[in-house]
Amino acid sequence: MKLYNSVIPVIDLFAGPGGLAEGFSSYCSNEKKVFNVCLSIEKDPYAHRTLELRSFFRQFPSNDVPDAYYEYLRKEISRDQLFNKFIKEASAAKNEALHAELGSDNFPSEKIDEKIFKALGNTKRWILIGGPPCQAYSTVGRSRNKGIEGYVPEKDNRHFLYQEYLRIISKHWPSLFVMENVKGLLSAKVNGGKIFDHILQDLHNPLSALENINSYENNEKRYKYKIYSLVNQTSFPFDNSQSTFSPSDFLIQSENFGIPQTRHRLILLGIREDLWGLLPKNLTPHKQISANQVLEGLPKIRSGLSRESDTRETWDKRLSEIIEGHLFNEINDQVDQEVWDCICVALGGLDVSKKYERGGEFVRYNATCKYRREWFLDSKLKGVCNHISKAHMPSDLHRYMYASCFAEVYERSPTLPEFPRKLWPAHKNVHKAKRSGNFSDRFRVQLESKPATTIMSHISKDGHYYIHYDPAQCRSLTVREAARLQTFPDNYFFEGPRTEQYSQVGNAVPPLLAAQIAEVVYDIAKRA
Repeated sequence: MKLYNSVIPVIDLFAGPGGLAEGFSSYCSNEKKVFNVCLSIEKDPYAHRTLELRSFFRQFPSNDVPDAYYEYLRKEISRDQLFNKFIKEASAAKNEALHAELGSDNFPSEKIDEKIFKALGNTKRWILIGGPPCQAYSTVGRSRNKGIEGYVPEKDNRHFLYQEYLRIISKHWPSLFVMENVKGLLSAKVNGGKIFDHILQDLHNPLSALENINSYENNEKRYKYKIYSLVNQTSFPFDNSQSTFSPSDFLIQSENFGIPQTRHRLILLGIREDLWGLLPKNLTPHKQISANQVLEGLPKIRSGLSRESDTRETWDKRLSEIIEGHLFNEINDQVDQEVWDCICVALGGLDVSKKYERGGEFVRYNATCKYRREWFLDSKLKGVCNHISKAHMPSDLHRYMYASCFAEVYERSPTLPEFPRKLWPAHKNVHKAKRSGNFSDRFRVQLESKPATTIMSHISKDGHYYIHYDPAQCRSLTVREAARLQTFPDNYFFEGPRTEQYSQVGNAVPPLLAAQIAEVVYDIAKRA
């Protein structure tokens, strides 16, 4: 039976909040969904709650999601109330989204094998997506590590995650796999050797890799994989037509594929050797999408104030200090006229965000989007979730106002020396940074007319790097804005405290990119 004659099972390891799975489960051919995510595994409790909720959402046809789901997003009912209304679908979601850490005492290899066998049933052809976190590969030089005094591989969990990933491939032999990781993996070295070279060889022949570290089972099957790039014709092992090879051939620059973000990630497509005659097509390039095209249409909200009363009146007063009083007198002659004009216009427009104040976990609003409306918007939602601003010190608000106005005038973020001296942070390392020249992006505005910079997992701690381009809002990005830049639909709800929500968004694969990868995978599957 051909792979495409039925819905294709997908298993997602190290799933995070489910970005890859969202792309695969959303992809349709002839208006029919062709992938079914039958098992997702994630160890983080908050990411798992997000994953489980989205699995619940997928139990229903996209045009028939119950009102109760949206009531939960609007905080009108609890999660328990939602799941109790739909016991069958909630049970299916809990079976699919597994909260577990691979290889832990509570989830040994035998247990994951049992879960995979149960999820796949009698299906022999299926897709594996996801990959170990980047730290797992730092021990890929395992043979050398054995010579280090006191080094015990069994006690190195990072080592085990990579080993377990290879074990799952060599035990269950997926027809294809998609592995994503950070671009730093391409240049990383262990004991002088390039990690990426080892990874390619291990993924090409996973059983052999396991035999080399004395961690394998007798297996009657023994397959190899060919590893392909998704953006050019590069593959490993290399064929005679490849005159040159660069690790960067496996790098996907997301902004070239319709993602409003300069996210560069290593993504490998592995194809089992009995399918090697089926060459994958490349991702189709797309014009670049600006931050404005996905952020415009969300409620305009103000930032919060930390270390003092967070009222609207106090916020207005603190921002106005930039054009009056002693602060104005100290910076007036250090700011050019165009930037001053922009600051004055922004301060005059502060009332635009009065209605929604700082936002909230749910804000009633008729949201719009300039790009892929059918992907982002959901009329049943009746608002925006995960859209609450962070609190900042008054001195940072002055810097944000200046930086966003500078960016509006010059279409770039100011470097630290381009700030009025009075606006420099009062950190001891600022003057050291100025002397060394390492200060260019201490305050980074996400430019309105260009793709955003990479949304990182530590965005919650690095608000200075994610300043909203609208001076009148004078703040860093919200979780929902980060999620839109990552191309999560508006009805995709992130669970947990706000810091954990930011982390989930930053760790994810953009679902819209994942859907394009799913198209490449399906093109192979339907020819298998």
